[in-house]
Amino acid sequence: MTDKFEEANLDHQRSSSDTLLPEGVYLQHALWNFDKGGELQDLLHSLKYNRLPGVGVDLGRQLGKSLKANQWFKDLLLNKDAEVVLIPVPLHWRKRRKRGYNQAYYIAKGVAEVMKVSMVGKSDVLRKKNTKTQTGFTLQKRKKNMEEAFSVANAEAVKHKICVIIDDVFTTGATTFELASTIRKEEREEILIATVAQA
Repeated sequence: MTDKFEEANLDHQRSSSDTLLPEGVYLQHALWNFDKGGELQDLLHSLKYNRLPGVGVDLGRQLGKSLKANQWFKDLLLNKDAEVVLIPVPLHWRKRRKRGYNQAYYIAKGVAEVMKVSMVGKSDVLRKKNTKTQTGFTLQKRKKNMEEAFSVANAEAVKHKICVIIDDVFTTGATTFELASTIRKEEREEILIATVAQA
């Protein structure tokens, strides 16, 4: 299924290092444009709610290949002598228990496989606030909902490293930007955001 989708959407890769990114975020990269009501939306919905870890890993592999080929990312690696670490956007423990798993973790697993890099441990970066589902929220409500939602429990996991935040969809950036803001407080090198889709 993902092979078929890749062929149809290979020309929709996006990345931006200089527009609308908060301080400390070097790059925001997405593999595909989000097709509302289309095949990608169905696939990501199934990934999130139907417990399809294999699909997550497969999508992560595609994202990893795309990120490796990104010129901004290549330039960063040339100029920074630092280890790359992946940070899947964490779920609050209540939501993870209800859903059964975290889809961002499996996407990150696929990225890690392709890029030969490590992920933070599951208890290193946490979601301490059980946020509401953000569907239908305005940008301001999303930002308010995500305020102080995350914490870094193990600073050594990100210290002096290039931190790549991994998620399924980048919409307004409220979630990933808040996580980036939390990581920024630590002694990290650079922060990047990589997602399967961008709405």
